[in-house]
Amino acid sequence: MTESHGLEAKLTWRRGALAFEIDLSLPAQGITALFGPSGAGKTSCLRAVAGLERDAVGRVSFGSAVWQDTLHRAFVPPHQRRIGYVFQEPGLFTHLNVAGNLDFGFRRAGRPAHLDREGLIDRFGLRALLARHVDTLSGGERQRVSMVRALLSDPALLLFDEPLSALDGTARTDLLGSLEALHDTLRVPMIYVSHNVDEVARLADHLVLMEAGHVVAQGSLQDTLTRLDLPPALGEAMGAVIDGQVVDYDAHDQLIALEFAGGRLWLPYRHETVGQRLRCRIGARDVVLTTTPHEGTSALNQLPCRIVAVADADHPSQVLVQLDVGGSILLARVTRRSWHALALAPGGTAWAQVKAVALGL
Repeated sequence: MTESHGLEAKLTWRRGALAFEIDLSLPAQGITALFGPSGAGKTSCLRAVAGLERDAVGRVSFGSAVWQDTLHRAFVPPHQRRIGYVFQEPGLFTHLNVAGNLDFGFRRAGRPAHLDREGLIDRFGLRALLARHVDTLSGGERQRVSMVRALLSDPALLLFDEPLSALDGTARTDLLGSLEALHDTLRVPMIYVSHNVDEVARLADHLVLMEAGHVVAQGSLQDTLTRLDLPPALGEAMGAVIDGQVVDYDAHDQLIALEFAGGRLWLPYRHETVGQRLRCRIGARDVVLTTTPHEGTSALNQLPCRIVAVADADHPSQVLVQLDVGGSILLARVTRRSWHALALAPGGTAWAQVKAVALGL
């Protein structure tokens, strides 16, 4: 496989009343999120990439390998595509314990030396579970085993289909942290399906937005979520993802300071350390615009910005305002009345207020 080539998929098919038409061009590294509302077709898209939607017509290639080319009657079956697939419900072997499940794919892959089996077991907290049978595990524990089993099968591509959707809050948070830590050392690309924008903001590098079986936008995470032309069904997800460095910790008030190109943000402390890189999502609904900085406000964050553009929102009473904060793009959703009352206009300046409590991922 040539490293410069990722996944290319151009497919059409029908599933019930929904007609699919996807055209994907994904990078060869990092995590790509398939994001959209329930019923958008994200899981079906993932299945088509894996070769599990046999009605799909078109072409799929990964690197230099052609997995499907309907025109030339070429089709590589799913089990020959070197895909590690993690479903919403982990399909573990109930007759094997945790160690047996992990070693199944690892042995079949020839126990490749470049895979750190012991490190993955520790990173996902499985060391104490190795002798346990899978029917004694919690939902979160089973999903951890499923993920590590997929990683140990030496895949060329990982497909994760909403792996956290069935988990409770604590299990979901813990597993999301494990995936976040995996990100920097992941050697193979991953396509991650989710309808949770906070998951996407924490994990993804590249974003594919889907609606009604179609790809409506794709590109880098930040550029795609701050577009002004997204369909109404994706309106709640719109906003900025800020990538910065933790530069201060206020132990008294349990806050951390995140420094980025546009300034500094205060947000709730979780378990971060000074010097750590961190992402922070700022939803368009969480930004208030003023013409001057304010005193006597509970909003801890006030950032000077330049107004780049404005567009109609999905409700006629509102507009979306695109802002440049030191080279970082933010979005604000405000009423038309406020836009006119403050005499705001593209090219003008404003201050963006953001409550710290809105920034905890």
